[in-house]
Amino acid sequence: MRLLRPSWAGLVRGRHHQHHRRFLLTTSRGSNGEREEQQQHSKWSTPGSRSEQLLYAAIWAGGLSLGYHWLTDKNNHVLLEGQKVPSEEELEATARLWHVTTRKELPTYRADQVEQHNCAEKRVWVTYGLGVYDVTDFAENHPGGDKILMAAGSAIDPFWAIYQQHNTLEVLELLEGFRIGNLEGQVVTNAEDELGSPWSQEPQRHALLKPASKRPFNAEPPIGLLADQFYTPNDLFYVRNHLPVPVINPADYELEIEGGVKEKTLTLEEVKALPKHSVTAAIMCGGNRRSEMTKIKAVKGLSWGAGAVGNAKWSGARLCDVLREQGVQPDETKHVIFEGADLDPTSHPYGASIPLAKALDPRGDVILAYEMNDEPLSRDHGFPIRVIVPGTVGARNVKWLTRIVVADKESDSHWQQNDYKGFSPSTDWDTVDFSKSDAIQAMPVTSAICTPQPGARVKVDDNEGHITVRGYAWSGGGRKIVRVDLTNDEGVSWHVAELEQEEMPDGRHYGWSLWTARLPVSEAQRKAGDVEIWAKAVDSAYNVQPEKFEHIWNLRGVLANAYHKVKVKIV
Repeated sequence: MRLLRPSWAGLVRGRHHQHHRRFLLTTSRGSNGEREEQQQHSKWSTPGSRSEQLLYAAIWAGGLSLGYHWLTDKNNHVLLEGQKVPSEEELEATARLWHVTTRKELPTYRADQVEQHNCAEKRVWVTYGLGVYDVTDFAENHPGGDKILMAAGSAIDPFWAIYQQHNTLEVLELLEGFRIGNLEGQVVTNAEDELGSPWSQEPQRHALLKPASKRPFNAEPPIGLLADQFYTPNDLFYVRNHLPVPVINPADYELEIEGGVKEKTLTLEEVKALPKHSVTAAIMCGGNRRSEMTKIKAVKGLSWGAGAVGNAKWSGARLCDVLREQGVQPDETKHVIFEGADLDPTSHPYGASIPLAKALDPRGDVILAYEMNDEPLSRDHGFPIRVIVPGTVGARNVKWLTRIVVADKESDSHWQQNDYKGFSPSTDWDTVDFSKSDAIQAMPVTSAICTPQPGARVKVDDNEGHITVRGYAWSGGGRKIVRVDLTNDEGVSWHVAELEQEEMPDGRHYGWSLWTARLPVSEAQRKAGDVEIWAKAVDSAYNVQPEKFEHIWNLRGVLANAYHKVKVKIV
């Protein structure tokens, strides 16, 4: 269990009770309702400095940085010494004051307007309840501001809901000093249309997931949280859906299997009665990090950051056992087609396929999974059964699995034939021929920096003059990560990270590797103030990430595995 370090909240809580402080906010606005300039003034009942205000504001940053651990360590959490859990009366009063209050003197903003303000260049806005807050100046002037950026353009409610030690009247009163407007309420469209919609029975999702699209729902967790745990929590695992999420009654579930000497249908209970096998495997979307490739030239596809990946322990029946029981014999020319219960408007299911050789190989560890991190699959992740094809692009790990077919050719689905394929940087939409390119199976080696985040203010360790960098690395095909190299001087010097990974034989190393590195910061870099950190991973076949996206750009924005580069400000 990771121990929580003392936060500034405990250090200054006593002074909050001695001095009651209020912020007054003055704004001037243009006729279109958008803020043209903002001035903040504070009146304290006792004297106080800007530094002191920021110290109190740091409580908020502490809440953001620690909230995740409260969520993911529910059964083993510890309270910091001297901290008090808010009483129900306090929290109820807090809700009355800020959470459900509209300030009529301030403008109203839509959620999509707030989403646009997700970085310092565009101003950092967050929401809490019905309030909209501009926290740019605070984030830029505090070393913990990178934690606030996790909520940039979205709500901070989820952080405080899971770590309520910081959800106090004092902290929320401070937050109210940054308020610039009200959040427009949700407008419900025609109820009958909604009930008749294929999206009307979508599952609930964790509020910290950042959508790349809402229908179908596709979202990734904040990158700053991704490297905190080796196994990604189920409700913070990225979601990639191509179609509406089907509703499946487990009692009615059937899995059709075609191939071998006979056809067969298995119920959920019959699948669970087969020998259970577990495998640790990272699942990565083929478009992970597409947003970086888009900066070179536009591509078609969801604008994924580096969070369209997760690592989990998957458990279920081995596909090789099921196929052998069917009498399926090895054949290097054949394929295994998977179809899901999710249907397009023409009632065609999502489909994909893999080589039969991978499916029949016991070392391939392909499983019909019904558990994820020792819990039943959620609907978003394929309940009741999905196929897990370790080391293979996420598109082949078909969810809501209803049919398996051993065939002489690949799946003829759109996602196998006309998507998830790579092309030369010189290929455009006028010249592309999808039939001339192989479908992606094993993914290339990649890595990403999770902390610090772009634009973060990073404090240098005064004793040794280092900054700490953390992230993940992974390679497809079961290849092990053997090294992650980092530089903060554009490759003049390189530093090797320490790895955290599962001990597995090469060729079956399907889980990701987390890494930590301490990079020295020179005096010249301290004076310059800005540093760019580069990360590249090397796998057991000594494949290494390419340096530039210009060299691997492709019109679909897939296989985006160039060096991951993050610019930060040195404090």
